[in-house]
Amino acid sequence: MHASNQRSATTALFDAAPTESPVDVLRRVWGYPAFRGKQADVIRHVMAGKDALVLFPTGKGKSLCFQLPGACLPGVTVVISPLVALMRDQVEELKALGIAAECLWSQQSEEESRDVRARLRAGQIKLIYVTPERVVLPGFAGLFGDVPISLIAIDECHCVSSWGHNFRKDYLGLGKLKELYPGVPRIALTATADPHTRDDIIRQLELDDAAVFGDSFDRPNITYHIAERDNARSQLIRFLQRHEGSSGIVYCLSRRKVEETAAWLNDHGIKARPYHAGMDPAVKAENQDAFRMEEDLCLVATVAFGMGINKPNVRYVAHLDLPSSVEGYYQETGRAGRDGLPSEAFMIYGMQDIVQRQRMIDEGDATDEIKRIERAKLSALLGICETAGCRRKAILSHFGEAAPDRCGNCDTCNNPVETWDGSESSIKALAAVYRTGERFGTAHVIDVLLGKDTERTRKFGHDQLAVFGVGKELPAHAWQSIFRQLLALGYVRVAHDEYGALKLEPAAHRVFKKEVAVILRRDAVDTVRKRERGKPVVAATRARLTDEDEKLFQALRAERLAISKTLGVAPYVVFPDTTLVSFATVRPKTEQEMLSISGVGATKFARYGEKFMAIIAGG
Repeated sequence: MHASNQRSATTALFDAAPTESPVDVLRRVWGYPAFRGKQADVIRHVMAGKDALVLFPTGKGKSLCFQLPGACLPGVTVVISPLVALMRDQVEELKALGIAAECLWSQQSEEESRDVRARLRAGQIKLIYVTPERVVLPGFAGLFGDVPISLIAIDECHCVSSWGHNFRKDYLGLGKLKELYPGVPRIALTATADPHTRDDIIRQLELDDAAVFGDSFDRPNITYHIAERDNARSQLIRFLQRHEGSSGIVYCLSRRKVEETAAWLNDHGIKARPYHAGMDPAVKAENQDAFRMEEDLCLVATVAFGMGINKPNVRYVAHLDLPSSVEGYYQETGRAGRDGLPSEAFMIYGMQDIVQRQRMIDEGDATDEIKRIERAKLSALLGICETAGCRRKAILSHFGEAAPDRCGNCDTCNNPVETWDGSESSIKALAAVYRTGERFGTAHVIDVLLGKDTERTRKFGHDQLAVFGVGKELPAHAWQSIFRQLLALGYVRVAHDEYGALKLEPAAHRVFKKEVAVILRRDAVDTVRKRERGKPVVAATRARLTDEDEKLFQALRAERLAISKTLGVAPYVVFPDTTLVSFATVRPKTEQEMLSISGVGATKFARYGEKFMAIIAGG
């Protein structure tokens, strides 16, 4: 936590003046000119002692909805968070603002834990971060002594729902907080929850009387790009070359793939580190800290990394494997661009991904009802992958939000997808599945369609079938796309208990009878390949900077990095990129001018203002 580096700055307890309004505190402490979206409504509500469920997308400022009330209310605010990394990040940022915050976690030294407990009982801490596992332990209430609890915040609250994508059993015990602390307002927050999950959150946490605050799920600064897998590593390297000098995350499904991909990237000149649950804890922590502290590192990870990640300047998120749901995809891609600057989400996938995901559902130990929901979630994601329309519209529609037909910031909008009437080809594909006895996987059925003379086609007599060779007009990869789309459309399914054999669904009969037209998307050439190479996207994120401004920005960035290393904190804790961009363009000359820039509060100006103003004056 680097507590020793921050202790001197936080010995004085934060105290809002009696006459200060929440917006006054926002300006003085956080350095923001005004609240965003519905932040003010939420803060006003919880400071009035009422419960709230907050459904804001990543980057819309959920944490401020409990941090600012926690700083202003008497007593202590308890923040329940599922990840130590998230707690550490937020505590560092609060300390940098002059707010007394700490966290209790299992890997603290006994001395650190004892010190936090003593300060907590003495009323010297405003916000205390704890894991759900600690909350459900007997004796939790004894931590606080006579210090009253003013607010309880439950972050990443979708973890309470078995319908969600990150179910945590310890969250189930949090419903008792209503009974244990009657009259203490509770605020539950999440960035991803479909209607079913929202209802489950309310039920599990006993938030029946809570006001629900929702905001648009749109992240307009993120460009979405989904491509058919061709050569995964080549596709990835082309994508990463466009983000030279930036931080990002590459997600893989397996631990082995994480290790191999990270090693391969390092061999090809891209600084990368692996992260997964099976790693040595010390190495895993070291790699996570490197990602927080460094500004040009690619972290290759499983989904064990990232929930609630607080780093604002993640410029890209890439998926080398298909996520499990729209919710999972949305949350993982949402880790990019939390500062509002342009960022990219890139995913490649293929038929094998779909088969693997379906196998994981079928072979899991969940109930039949949960499996049914998981299949529906996977189908919804496949619909987004295979859509010929706007990706953003499809994502927002999943969350019940209307959107324009074109966003202008996704691959299908920037490079419109051609569609074609694939009815006749679909009939051929489905007939090949039927004539081969619904006993074979995609690869063999395609061999039959192409009329390939193989040992298997001869062995099973499939070279004598009427469908043998009827699909020679299309190449193998086109048939792969057709079967993938037929799977997404619900005309075929994969039987994992029969070694991945394709089976016809009842809806396929309508295709045979020509009662429905099957309109398919024609997979485009990988648009990453067609983009200008050698021009990093990081430049596009600061497109409004002149050459002189860019030079000053880099000097400010270097100073920020030097300060962060001295303090042992992440660079964005000093100032985020957005603030440095404003410094480089506005070039403040006085204290008042610098304080008028978003992200510069009184504490940060006192600590860093003169150093940055000197660089600006020299620039």
